[in-house]
Amino acid sequence: MIEIVSGAEVEETSGDALVVPVFEERVWGPGADWAAGLLGGWLEGYLDRADFTGKLGQLASVPGGERIDYDEVVFAGVGAEVDAETVRRVAGTAGRALTRHRIVATTLHQIGIDDAAELVTVGFLLGQYHFDKYRSDPPPILTEQLVLAGAGEGAGERIEHGRVVAGAVALARDLINEPAGAKPPATLAARIVEIGKEAGFSVSVYDEAECAAERFGGLLGVAAGADNPPRMVVMRHRPEGATSSLALVGKGIVFDSGGLSIKTAKGMETMKTDMSGAAAVVGAMQAIARLGLAIDVTAVAPLTENMTGGSAQRPGDVLRIRNGKTIEVLNTDAEGRLVLADGLSLAAEGEPDLIVDIATLTGACRVGLGSRVGGLLANNDDAAATVEAAAREAGEKVWRLPLEPEYRKEIDSTVADMKNIGGSYGGAITAALLLAEFVGDIPWVHLDIAGPARADAAADYTSEGGTGFGVRTLVALAEQLAG
Repeated sequence: MIEIVSGAEVEETSGDALVVPVFEERVWGPGADWAAGLLGGWLEGYLDRADFTGKLGQLASVPGGERIDYDEVVFAGVGAEVDAETVRRVAGTAGRALTRHRIVATTLHQIGIDDAAELVTVGFLLGQYHFDKYRSDPPPILTEQLVLAGAGEGAGERIEHGRVVAGAVALARDLINEPAGAKPPATLAARIVEIGKEAGFSVSVYDEAECAAERFGGLLGVAAGADNPPRMVVMRHRPEGATSSLALVGKGIVFDSGGLSIKTAKGMETMKTDMSGAAAVVGAMQAIARLGLAIDVTAVAPLTENMTGGSAQRPGDVLRIRNGKTIEVLNTDAEGRLVLADGLSLAAEGEPDLIVDIATLTGACRVGLGSRVGGLLANNDDAAATVEAAAREAGEKVWRLPLEPEYRKEIDSTVADMKNIGGSYGGAITAALLLAEFVGDIPWVHLDIAGPARADAAADYTSEGGTGFGVRTLVALAEQLAG
């Protein structure tokens, strides 16, 4: 566990590495001018040869020498204009580069951004994240302490807040990166129960018989072809005196073969991550409980595999969802919306002030928005604006797409209330229009994270594999609604 501490001024500290910010055109940031002055006149020429200009993301490492109490000084480029996300990204880049250093100090938090101590904490910790559970000889992470040189006493609260949030994102990443064979629904549900006990929120788990009794027809339909039975997991945070309520619903397909509408072999390679929405709500619940936020929060995670067994649902089958509406299944690989329909129906029964679902739902959204931006659709403008504001604060990019009512006819069915796929275009919108059928009049926001939930390569504080996208947005949202 890396310790994050407030330290004395940079001139009075020491360690294995010192990270100092440098602006574009090599304008020294806090602490960089001091370090450069002690290192000597050779530094400018060294940085010239390294083509280091202070561009965002650049790192230049130099030996500390005799006049400075650090073995290594790392000049970190922050670009020309600095905002909160810049600080996170630079801290993450430094964190990834310095895993073999035991004590790292920095002045990055002095750069003049509100709550910078928290931003550095989150970025650095997530930059050092690795999922090495199954590697026989993993590269060691030796960092024991990050020192925020010159941070005042008031920084302690923000540092702890950042630690809790980063820990929640790391938890989500761990759940996502776990191989599908090691997290069948019952096993994952049991893990969530443990997380709830540790963090202080309650967890109820519905087994397959209880799922049938509770009329979770979408979940049971998707699970029909799997040997491992499904679970519906409901998490609750119920603090005294809360005056607002929030419901979260996360898609939990622990492995998606596509069902009988089977995916290609290549398409299945990343499908252990198809429960990223469920992982995000679990991580968010951990942080919400640990922070003691004064808001009632219910989180629902329908967990199942989507497999091709002899009892698998077939194209043309009709499922009855918990709220009584029916869906004709024409493509078994459009399964996430089927389990979310049950989860949303259950969440809506509690009549919360706001429902937010989060899911790796459609390839269409990834095609439209790429791998760094999530799609946002909503039945209420105020709710959409609230979630957009939370995402901005958290540094997670979302883009609102229209919940176009003209497209509703695309999911009309001749034998059921709706079908689970629309036409060839606008797939992210037609999927959201189906989900809208299960929230009633409650303000609702849908986050399609098919793009940013997974990363093909590590960059700044984003790890390869599961990213934990959405955790920070949901925590920021709960904080805003708690007031």
